[in-house]
This record gives sequence, structure tokens and C-alpha cells, in this order.
Amino acid sequence: MIIQRVVLNSRPGKNGDPVAENFRVEEFSLPDALNEGQVQVRTLYLSVDPYMRCKMNEDTGTDYLAPWQLAQVADGGGIGVVEESKHQKLAKGDFVTSFYWPWQTKAILDGNGLEKVDPQLVDGHLSYFLGAIGMPGLTSLIGVQEKGHISAGSNQTMVVSGAAGACGSLAGQIGHLLGCSRVVGICGTQEKCLFLTSELGFDAAVNYKTGNVAEQLREACPGGVDVYFDNVGGDISNAVISQMNENSHIVLCGQISQYNKDVPYPPPLPPAVEAIRKERNITRERFTVVNYKDKFEPGILQLSQWFKEGKLKIKETVANGLENMGVAFQSMMTGGNVGKQIVCISEDSSL
Repeated sequence: MIIQRVVLNSRPGKNGDPVAENFRVEEFSLPDALNEGQVQVRTLYLSVDPYMRCKMNEDTGTDYLAPWQLAQVADGGGIGVVEESKHQKLAKGDFVTSFYWPWQTKAILDGNGLEKVDPQLVDGHLSYFLGAIGMPGLTSLIGVQEKGHISAGSNQTMVVSGAAGACGSLAGQIGHLLGCSRVVGICGTQEKCLFLTSELGFDAAVNYKTGNVAEQLREACPGGVDVYFDNVGGDISNAVISQMNENSHIVLCGQISQYNKDVPYPPPLPPAVEAIRKERNITRERFTVVNYKDKFEPGILQLSQWFKEGKLKIKETVANGLENMGVAFQSMMTGGNVGKQIVCISEDSSL
């Protein structure tokens, strides 16, 4: 069977900006027969995420992410439907997801590497399993729970950078749900600011591209900052950390401003900012969601419950077609998305 797939065409270089042309679409032939334990799946949705920038380098800098190989198929979060099965626990028509889904229209996969999902958890919005009711949701929830140290009723202020992105848009809402009295988002356009305050319930939003971030933050956070959910790093984070209170906490989710630079992760803070961090006893620990697998199942159920109760608003930016994977990735890396960036490969989930 002839299918289409996306392979890594070129590397942007450790300090380069990724472009759509780093990827290319090609035809590929799938075997006609399944081996025992395998399933044939049709891809419905694929995810593009900031961590993938590390996979474009020859060395990802982390032990839990393998680099993509040149001329080989790229992979990431994906969801699809089983078309044929030789796996005991998976049947034709089951919806399945994986963190290592190949960027292909169809694939033959080891059934043991797939997780069956229940469409009822997302009211039929299957792509949500790649976002709010999936890895980004778990990253936001577990990150805030484990590293944010929110205690309801203690009048805490939370700041979220990259606040209109996949994790940020959820983290701010989760901050409110867990008991923060004030949540402030930082993002890069007026439209995103309005979206945060009018749709997601953020108390204020700061546009880092207009005016002085430190001044805008002082206005938005008169009592200082107690929890900082950091998606970006760099100058924005330095401005936030400078306004953090004694014994406050940084949830180190990502450092997208540093991903196109050859620096260690997490990047060291400038000496003056590090001095403030130490002086005020601000925690800034590396956070990797895969270390909390025991919390995945209860986390997914909690996120699903909040979504169904209307307490967690979910936003997606959807591109269509496998040929647009590279375009969607480049756009997401430069802030073109609001909420989770998804690519729809096939909308037809029936068989």
C-alpha cells in the first residue's frame, strides 16, 4: 500500500530557526500483511510542539528524547483509528494514541506502544487527546501541582509566559481552579491578550511586544508574583523573576526563546537575576512530566472533568493536510498559534 509520510529534509543547525523546508513529504510503501501484535492505523491528527525543536538537532541534549534522523520519518504525538488488528487488546475501530506516532497518513505499529482512548472523555473531540486532555494538559496540571505549591485562600498571584500557547493557556486556568486569586498572562499580540482575559478568565494580560514588560507587570501584579509558570525563558523571565516574592516558585515548563540557541537546559540565569533568586529563596527546578507517570491517569480524569463542567476552556489552531506539517511547526515556533497547534490528517474517523 502506498502512503504519504513526512521526513526530516535538513537540520536548521543548533542556532538556526526552523523552517517548513526542513521537512519534505514523500511516498512510502507499507507492507501488505501484519505480523502478530501489530495494528494498521489511519492517522487522524498529529501534534507539533516546541520540544520537537530539540529533535531537529543531531543531539537533543536530553536522554529521554531521540533525535530525528535525516531522510527518516518524523514522529510525535498522534491519534488515529485502528483499521486492522493482530493485537489481542486492540480491535478494528478503536481510537489509539502514541507519543511516537509517525508523520504518515497510515502506519503499521506495534500495538503494545499504543494507548486506547475513550472518545467520551473529550466529548468526541479526538484532537483534544493531543492537547488539553493529553500531554500538554498533564504537563500544565502536574507542573502546577508539583512545582507551583498553590494553597487555596492564600491570595497568591500567578504569572504565565507563553500564556496563549498549548500549555500556557491551560496553566493559567488551572492556577485559578487550584486556588490562585490572581492570574496574569504574558503573550505577544493584543488579540492573544484579549483572548486570555475575555475567554480564559485571566485577570490581566501583558503584551511583551508593546511597552516595558517590567512596568506592565508591576501594574498587573501589585502584590508581586508567587508562582511563575515559565514557557519562554530569556528576557521575559528575567523581568518576572525580578518581581517574585520571598519563597515563591517557578514552574519550569519550557524555554522556547532559547530553543534555537546552543545553550544547556535549563539555561542558566544572568548573575544579577540568579542573585535575586537565591536571596529570595525562589525555587527553579527542572520539571519533566514523564517522571510522573503515576499521576497521568488521575490527571487525565481531572482535566476531562473540568472540561465537561465548562471550567477548562480549550482552544486549538488547526492546519489541514500532512503536507502542512512543516508550515504548522514553523508557525507554532514563532507564536502563530492560539492554544494547541494541531494538524488534521483525516477528519473521517469512521471506517
